[in-house]
Amino acid sequence: MIKVQSAGQTLWEGKASNGMEFRKDLSKTRKLVGLKFGEQILDLHMPLSDSEAYEAIYMDSPEGLDFVRHSCAHILAQAVQQLYENVQVTIGPVIDNGFFYDFATDKPFTLEDLPAIEKKMKKIVAQNHELKREEWPVEKAIVFFDERGEKFKTEIIQDLQKNEGVKTVSLYWQGDWVDLCRGPHVPKTGDIPALKLMSVAGAYWRGDEKNPMLSRIYGTAFTDKEELSKYLFQIEEAKKRDHRKLGVEMELFSFHEEAPASPFFHKNGAIVYEAVKDVLTELNQANGFETVLSPLMMSEKLWKASGHYDNYKENMYFTQVDDQNFAVKPMNCPGHCLIYGNQRHSYRELPIRYAEFGRVHRHERSGVVAGLFRVRSFVQDDAHVYCTEEQIEGEIIRILEMIRKFYSLFGFSYQIELSTRPEKRIGAEEVWDRSEAALKSALETAGETYKINPGDGAFYGPKIDFHLNDSLGRTHQCGTVQLDFSMPDRFGLGYTGADNAKHTPVMIHRAIAGSLERFLGILIEHYGGKFPLWLAPLQLVVMTVTEEAGTLAQKLFDEAKSRGYRVVLDDSNDKLGAKIKRHRKFKVPYMVILGAQEVENSNVSLRKEDGSQVSGLSIDEFFSELESLQRNKF
Repeated sequence: MIKVQSAGQTLWEGKASNGMEFRKDLSKTRKLVGLKFGEQILDLHMPLSDSEAYEAIYMDSPEGLDFVRHSCAHILAQAVQQLYENVQVTIGPVIDNGFFYDFATDKPFTLEDLPAIEKKMKKIVAQNHELKREEWPVEKAIVFFDERGEKFKTEIIQDLQKNEGVKTVSLYWQGDWVDLCRGPHVPKTGDIPALKLMSVAGAYWRGDEKNPMLSRIYGTAFTDKEELSKYLFQIEEAKKRDHRKLGVEMELFSFHEEAPASPFFHKNGAIVYEAVKDVLTELNQANGFETVLSPLMMSEKLWKASGHYDNYKENMYFTQVDDQNFAVKPMNCPGHCLIYGNQRHSYRELPIRYAEFGRVHRHERSGVVAGLFRVRSFVQDDAHVYCTEEQIEGEIIRILEMIRKFYSLFGFSYQIELSTRPEKRIGAEEVWDRSEAALKSALETAGETYKINPGDGAFYGPKIDFHLNDSLGRTHQCGTVQLDFSMPDRFGLGYTGADNAKHTPVMIHRAIAGSLERFLGILIEHYGGKFPLWLAPLQLVVMTVTEEAGTLAQKLFDEAKSRGYRVVLDDSNDKLGAKIKRHRKFKVPYMVILGAQEVENSNVSLRKEDGSQVSGLSIDEFFSELESLQRNKF
């Protein structure tokens, strides 16, 4: 007997060779698309074992959405091969927010090709082909795909046979079209509710630039049309908020070929940049972090001692001075270790907390740099804590609270991931065991909800990563807390314990904003350039409608200046509409409009950034409103 459950309740019990035999019984209110057995995900065509309990996977679940998107990739590939001759299919995985498929073709696809391909996909959906799974011996599959001219599929199968010892592979048919695939898939093409092709790009076969260039088509799919419409709206809104576009319009930053992938911040951008730094400085000071500064370039020997040379050298810049090899720092931690090790320390001094806005350089490939989100030169709000093992939990809880305060200031919610030991790492296994246990304990003591991200830790220790949710529902990985038992030992760092013996401190790496450049890009898109008053590059514009308003305008301008506001006076002879248009691109929170009526009554009229207007406000009331919108201190 087979049992199918959901949330601990039995939904169905009986005999069946696969899930298609009871799908109808379990799809009366929600559409069943798959089953789960332990960690194994099965589609409804896969064989089932007697006397086993399976968990139902419905289409409106995260796993169900993956079924939909994976199947859409196959429908895309089928549509392309029906429309175009001499096109080979390669791979088509599910990705965040959608799917893609890579094709080998003499003529790369363009955006103009997508409407016809999408139309063909929807026709395949309407035909409601069953996705039939078959298991074949690898030899038969190799001959089959070789005869069809699908050399990429043949290569995949041969690699599976050679590297994993695979003897059989699975294929999925939909109508007369077939693809090599592990699955899982929805039962029928007609189960796809809503899809949309999005963009095209180039991609090397298996990500290796020595391999052939393929043509990639991106698409998205959702479990209902309303969710698709919502996503497409967010995409359009994201285009309006693109920080690269707003950065130019608002005169925040620019890029130049003289310094590739390294931003130049203009006056307006520097104001926002420094305001974020001020917040972080205030948090550091309130939590006992001492400011330190380390050189931009240090000996190659240092990076070999720290382990960065062996684990990170492909991302570093090197140079030679006076016949000595140097590296431009990609991280600040080794410099802080030198500062700590410059003098002796007692257990009574610990924890010692260093903070630095340290500029680092990392060699990112030109194909992956993107505006402020991925650059080669940036500043980290870096900090390192040196403490005893007994102090780890308290220090991490302190940092968690700092991070909570910082993100909440900008209206960000976030998710937490605990990233565990990677395959490429340094340090003994028992050290990794203690490190991971310490981070788990701190998170649980702090009452934080988190999920495990296996194998994604730094090469020197596990880490806690913070993923921000912006106003469009997108996520961005920013803050991180990393525990490191290895680096202090590598540098011979120590402290004298209560037993008068030398002990090695534990090192905690901490960044809250992460890269200030990247965080600024996130902020621009989060606010759509409409920064809160305290963060806005230009906070006020005082503008006149009539010549006689000049004296009141000057008085108001001077008063705002004396109170520390960033303000400009526009008493030009231009018409009011022209003045508003001139300053609107900077998304100024308040435009103060002064005409004959305001002069007569000694008050102001306001035009807010959202277009709303307020008239007859006294000057005292106006400044009181501004004061209420300034940032509160922590």
